[in-house]
Amino acid sequence: MNPSVPRALLADGSSLDVIGYGVYKIPPEETEQLCSTALGAGYRLIDTAALYGNEAGVGAAVRSYLSSGERDDLFITSKVWNDDHGYDATLRAFDATMDRIGLDQLDLYLIHWPVPSKGLYVESWRALNQLRADGRVRSVGVSNFQEDHLRRLQDETGVRPVLNQIELHPYLQQRALRDFHAENGILTQAWSPLGRGTALTDPVVGDIAAQLGRTPAQVVLRWHLQHDILTIPKSSSPERISSNLDIFDFSLDDGQLAALDALDRDQHSGSANRD
Repeated sequence: MNPSVPRALLADGSSLDVIGYGVYKIPPEETEQLCSTALGAGYRLIDTAALYGNEAGVGAAVRSYLSSGERDDLFITSKVWNDDHGYDATLRAFDATMDRIGLDQLDLYLIHWPVPSKGLYVESWRALNQLRADGRVRSVGVSNFQEDHLRRLQDETGVRPVLNQIELHPYLQQRALRDFHAENGILTQAWSPLGRGTALTDPVVGDIAAQLGRTPAQVVLRWHLQHDILTIPKSSSPERISSNLDIFDFSLDDGQLAALDALDRDQHSGSANRD
């Protein structure tokens, strides 16, 4: 772990850094180098997925790190894709992910989308919990689930996800879902925490950044942090990779938080909810 980065406690007793490095849309041929850059900058959480096609690059960077670092310092997340829903299919998909990453144990495995039209996400959830019982995964959670999907997992299996990774940024604040998470011991982790760059050009963000002598991205990531929202920003720039992590030596005051809170417009920047 990086002692300068705060950690959040999951309901199962594990913990993870409040900020990690996301590799969505990082080309496979660039993934190893950029992940190594992120690890060198102080990131210890890396978030990938089968869909991204770059799990092998993440694994190569991790193995390079482990030549001198400790496995317990790292937290690696991946996700099962929609085509592999169902109990047996999810187990096979996990095996393939682990072959690509090259680890014996994954820190966090997520169902990438609920895909309710298939009706199989509960069976995938049972598979994830079996993987955890077998010690192959430390923690299990979901991504892009809504309240009804989360309730169904609890009702049918008795086990809640420890984390739900959702699109969340100042233009899409998902307050009702965040409240449900908080009431049920589920951590909120934001993908696209910078709104794929859209929030960074907002004049409110720019004004606050100027007041504080910080980048717009640092302001937005600090907003997440002060609302207890975990983040996994992605960047291909070594400078921005480093600066995105430099958010722990300043804070937003109540007025600045309120101004950012007022930007909510239910505006998705990423993929629509998949059926």
